[in-house]
Amino acid sequence: MTLLAGKRFSGVNKWLLCCLALLSWRDTGKALEVPAYTAFHEPDARRGADRGRDGVIRDWREGTRLNWFGWLERGGELKVSLRLADEPADGTKLRLTVASQAQPDVSTTRTGELADGLACFAPIELREAGYHRLTVEGSGGKLPDLRALVLEGEAAEGARFSDVERRNAASVHLGYPVPGEARDEIEWFYLEVTPKTDPLWSYYMATGWHRGYFGMQVNSPTERRIIFSVWDSGNEAVDRRKVADEDRVSLVGKGEDVHAGGFGNEGTGGHSHLKYAWELGDTVHFLMRAQPEGEATTYTGWFRDSKDKDWRLVSSFRAPRDGRHLHGLYSFNENFAGQNGHERRVCEFGNGWVRTRSGTWIPLNEARFTHDGHGREQRLDRSAGVQGRRFYLANGGFVEDATEGAVTRARQTLTLPGSEGRHPSDEELEGLPKP
Repeated sequence: MTLLAGKRFSGVNKWLLCCLALLSWRDTGKALEVPAYTAFHEPDARRGADRGRDGVIRDWREGTRLNWFGWLERGGELKVSLRLADEPADGTKLRLTVASQAQPDVSTTRTGELADGLACFAPIELREAGYHRLTVEGSGGKLPDLRALVLEGEAAEGARFSDVERRNAASVHLGYPVPGEARDEIEWFYLEVTPKTDPLWSYYMATGWHRGYFGMQVNSPTERRIIFSVWDSGNEAVDRRKVADEDRVSLVGKGEDVHAGGFGNEGTGGHSHLKYAWELGDTVHFLMRAQPEGEATTYTGWFRDSKDKDWRLVSSFRAPRDGRHLHGLYSFNENFAGQNGHERRVCEFGNGWVRTRSGTWIPLNEARFTHDGHGREQRLDRSAGVQGRRFYLANGGFVEDATEGAVTRARQTLTLPGSEGRHPSDEELEGLPKP
C-alpha cells in the first residue's frame, strides 16, 4: 500500500515524495508525537469516533472533524503527518487545516508500501506563535485508524500539547482567607455567581467548605441544576455502601422539587439537586449555614437568582464526626466531562461575605488562585483575575488570558478594590425557609 501526498503525481512518485519529506523532517530533530485520543470530536462531542483503550482512534467517519490544540512557541515551517494504525481503504482522502490554512488532500491506494505508517501532509509556513488548532477530516470509504499526530520542523520546536487521555480543561479555584480571630467562628457564607459562558458540563461552584460544596451546573442542552452536597466521614472514596451508619451524612430536610440521595466515586456523601433554568449572565445568590451540635454539624443551603427576592431552600444535611463551623472556604470552575474541554469557561464570583456566630459580617476581598494537577503540565489555558469588583475564574479554550492583571501561576493572591455590595440582612436570615 502506498501513501500518496500532494496532487498531480503518479502513485510511485507520491510515495517517494513522502519518504523524502520524512527524511528531511528527521534532520531537524526528534518529532513530537501527540496521541490520537487527545483529539476533540466535532460536531458531536460525544460521538463521531471511538477512542480505544490502546489510544487509537477508530471508526471515525466522514463529517467528523478531529481537532488537536497546542501551544507553538514560534512561527516557521511546520510539517505534520498522521501515524496510522491500519491500512486505509482505497480512495480514502485526508485533509489537514492549521491556522485556517487548508492543505492539499492526502490520498491512499493499495499499490506499494506505506512510508513508516505515516500519512504526510504538505509543509505549512506558520505565521505566528501561540495556541493553534490542527483539524483533520476524512472522506471516501473506511477512514484509517489513527495512532498519533506527528509534528516536526522549526515551528514544532518547544511545542506543548496534552499527551494524556483526559481532555477536560484544568479545574481552577479561589480560596478565601478569613482573619485569624474569626477563623473558627464562621456560621454563614454568602456569595454571588455570574456565569459569563455556559458550555455543557460546566460546574461553577460558589460556596465550598471543608465538608462540601454548593453551586450550579450545565448538565445537558436542556437541563441545568443547583447542587448542594456534603461528604461522609471516613476514607471511603468510591462505594457509599461501605460507609458505616455512624459515618454517614443524613438528610434533615429539603426544598420543594429537590432530589436528595447519595453519591460516590469522589468520596461519598449526601447529594441534593434542583433542576433550575438559571440563565447566562444572570447573578445567582448562594447562602449557607453551619450549626454545630456536639460532634456533628448541620449544613444548610439556600439560593435565589437576581429576579427573585425570596430565598429557596435546597437541602440540609447533618454531618457526623464534625462539630465545627465553616472552614476552608473556596469557589471553583470545573469542566466535569472531557468531551468539550476545548471550550472556554468564564465565571465571576463576587460580593462574598462571612458572618461569625456573634453576628459580625466580614467581606471576602482577597482570594488565592490555584489549579488542579492537570493544569500543572498539560493544560495551561487557565487563569484568574479581577473584573470590576468581582473575581473571575477562566479555563479551557486553548487561549491566553489577555485581561490586564490576570494570574496564571498557582498560589497567587488577588485583591478586590473594595466591597460596595450588601450582605443578607438579619431580617432575611430570620425569614429563610426552614428545613
